Formats: sequence, C-alpha cells, structure tokens
Amino acid sequence: MMSAPKITFIGAGSTIFVKNILGDVFHRDALKSAHIALMDLDPTRLEESHVVVRKLMDSAGASGRITCYTDQKAALQDADFVVVAFQIGGYEPCTVTDFTVCKRHGLEQTIADTLGPGGIMRALRTIPHLWQICEDMTEVCPQATMLNYVNPMAMNTWAMYARYPHIKQVGLCHSVQGTAEELARDLNIDPASLRYRSAGINHMAFYLELERKTADGAYVNLYPELLAAYESGQAPKPNIHGNTRCQNIVRYEMFKKLGYFVTESSEHFAEYTPWFIKPGREDLIERYKVPLDEYPKRCVEQLANWKKELEEYKTAERIDIKPSREYASTIMNAIWTGEPSVVYGNVRNDNLIDNLPQGCCVEVACLVDANGIQPTKVGTLPSHLAAMMQTNINVQTLLTEAILTENRDRVYHAAMMDPHTAAVLGIEEIYALVDDLIASHGDWLPAWLHR
Repeated sequence: MMSAPKITFIGAGSTIFVKNILGDVFHRDALKSAHIALMDLDPTRLEESHVVVRKLMDSAGASGRITCYTDQKAALQDADFVVVAFQIGGYEPCTVTDFTVCKRHGLEQTIADTLGPGGIMRALRTIPHLWQICEDMTEVCPQATMLNYVNPMAMNTWAMYARYPHIKQVGLCHSVQGTAEELARDLNIDPASLRYRSAGINHMAFYLELERKTADGAYVNLYPELLAAYESGQAPKPNIHGNTRCQNIVRYEMFKKLGYFVTESSEHFAEYTPWFIKPGREDLIERYKVPLDEYPKRCVEQLANWKKELEEYKTAERIDIKPSREYASTIMNAIWTGEPSVVYGNVRNDNLIDNLPQGCCVEVACLVDANGIQPTKVGTLPSHLAAMMQTNINVQTLLTEAILTENRDRVYHAAMMDPHTAAVLGIEEIYALVDDLIASHGDWLPAWLHR
C-alpha cells in the first residue's frame, strides 16, 4: 500500500460537492497527502474545480498532487477510492423534462429523483454510465472502493452489484445522520447526545431506536419526547436552510401513525406513498404542506447560489473548511488506516434484513476498517414498515430487471407499481406517460428503449 491513497472524483465539475468532501479529507492526517484525480467531461467546470481544490489544499496544509482528466479510464488508473457524483442530463434538459411531461399527464411530483416516473427515467439514463465506470475500474483499479452518491440510489446500487458483483462499492446518502441532527435541533438537544439504530431502504429507512444520553450517562427513548414536542407545536422547527416551502409535516404525521420516524425529508416521502398528492385534493397539499415542484425550484436557487459561491472561492486567498456530514472521508480513513468506524450505507441484502427480498438494496449500519465495508445484520423489521418499503422495492425490482434484460415492458410495469402514480393514473394513462417520457428524453436514454 502506498503512503497516501489516490482518490478519483468522477463528476468533479460538481465543484461545491467536491469541495465539501475534500474539506473533510484534508482534515485527516492519513489523507492529507492524497493524490486527487479530478475527472469531468466539461473542461471549464473541471478547471474551476481544480482552482478551488488547489486553494482548499493550501488552506488545509495538504501536500498531495492534483491531476485533471476528461478521460475517465485515465483518471481511474490505480485509484484506491472512486467518488461518483453526477447527474446525467442535469437540471436542463432532463429534470425539466421529467417534471413537465408528468405534469402534462396529470401527475404532480416533488423531487422525482428516487421513485415514480421521474426516478425511473433518471435510473435509465444513469445506470449505463455507472456500468461504464465499473467496466473501467475492473480494468485499471479492480481493488478500489467506489463511493457512489448518485440517485436514484437504490436502483443504481442494485444495478451495479447485479452486473459487477466483484466491484467494492457502497451507496451513500446523508439522510440518516442529517435527520438525526434535525431531530436534535427540533428538541433543542446536542446531536452528540443521540444514539440511534436505523434500517430500511434508501430514502425510506426508519430509526428503530432513537435515544439520548442523560446526565447520569444512561440512555432514554426519545420518541415520547419527540411526539410531545410535535403535538404541542414545538416541533418541527423552521427549515434549517431557510426554505419556507419545506415544513416537515408529512414525516411527523407518519411518525404519529407508524410509531417510527423516517430518515428522508417530508418532500421526498410525500411522493413515495399514495396518500399525499392527489388530483383535486388541494386540501391535502395545504394540510401537509407538500411542496409540489420542489426540486426544479431548488435547482434554480442552488445553481444561482453555487455560481455566487464559486466566484467567491475563485477570488478568495484561502477557503475556510467546515466539516460536512458526508461519510466519504470517514470510509477512506477507516479503510486506509484500519481505524474502525460505523457509517450507514446502501448495500445488497445478503441476509441483513429478513423480511425484505434477498438481493434488494438496503440501507443499514456498516462497520468500516482495513477489511473494507462490512454491513451489519438487522434481523426482522416491524411488519408495517417492511410492508411500506416493499411497495417501493417492487418498482426498484422491475426497473433493475428492465435495464439488465433490456426489456421495455418492465419499464411500464415499474411505473404501474409506483404507489403515487397508481393512486393518480389509470393503466392506459401510465403507459401513455411512459411512452411520452421515453420519446421526450430521446438520446439521453439507452438505444434499446427506442427499438
């Protein structure tokens, strides 16, 4: 093993994301001299990232080298870690297409990056590119560990381990640790005092245990306190990012009904179920504060903010480094040094959760050390939580089968099984919607869909 790892970023034009991950990396002594390989197809954005990473490195006292590539295989050569973060088709044209076409057919969405017609289309245009990364890794860095941040996480991760089981990979999201911080804020307690155990699928995992440490060092169940805070109007607090559209009512209402708190946001969760977004039911939208079209609105705002932030970084002498909540540096440090850590990762269900299908993609606690990423066994989930997850897994199963076997029929079937879509549209309407989406996306989708 070399004295410092080579870390390759595929999609390095996502400058702000790269900055956040590397800010964490350069905080760790074992990774300070890492070789950072930046790869993106857009040379302008690649150069912008290069400038920011160089300043970040100087600010942190890091001593590694930076190399830039527009060729993926060259960037991956001898990599130890591969961080993947891109959005095929971007906000324009593909996200806009997903929302405008669905709206034209009477289907409203909030985020459309995980499930439903939007998530299905995103998977179809993304998975071939992830497979190409796996193909190149097999050739030039077969021992590397891939840290995948690309949505739809469950379908992408499943499609990769189904076709490339030898690639070491984990799907990463910040919803588990992020929501824990939000709940601590809602209750005015220190996030460091929390202890929790979460399990399920990406964007629909639940805290099976949620506890806080008391003054005498004992742990107490936090759920009664959380419910009381909600019912008295003290929780949830206003959105931490100042986004007044997202008020987090859906999750607290689900918590009241289910007895467990879900890890992904209310705006996401609203479109994974059949209960919150229905034609002619503005009363539901108002009652649960469901932010329709949230993702396109957020994209416009984020693109403007990132542009402003980027200009500031380009002109700044140094860049202040704030720790992020992302797991990437924790995983790299644990594998490289052998110092054990625990993260939540998206992995293959190999006897991890008994009452979800074997082979599906689950999100569980994983031990990480020099032996790599080792998922931990959960056992049996509460039956009502597993039943809800199964409705989402049905879509993931059919879409993964569709792309592995190049079967267009399974794409229709995946859309038919989506809980939100099925609650709004009839069968013929669902087929018409899928046809329109495939035609509208054109060459962004694999050629077999147009045969």
